[in-house]
Amino acid sequence: MKKMDLQVGDVLQLNPDYQDGWGGKLIVVTEPKPWGCQGYVLEYPPHAVTFKGRAYIRPTWDKMEYVGRMTWIELELDDEES
Repeated sequence: MKKMDLQVGDVLQLNPDYQDGWGGKLIVVTEPKPWGCQGYVLEYPPHAVTFKGRAYIRPTWDKMEYVGRMTWIELELDDEES
């Protein structure tokens, strides 16, 4: 993907060959960065460590493709959900 003006709530897909088990997963942008973005993964690979909260990932431009925008975005989990 070429550098673009990402916004919170954009949905991206990781390249199929992205790090062990993460390839092809969808992520929601929480922080656009000059080198790519930070976002949370909508589906965890089977080997991912489980913990309270979300799994965040920080891909660079060459490791992802733009999919679209979410209409409603949940930025933080409520204490009751975590």
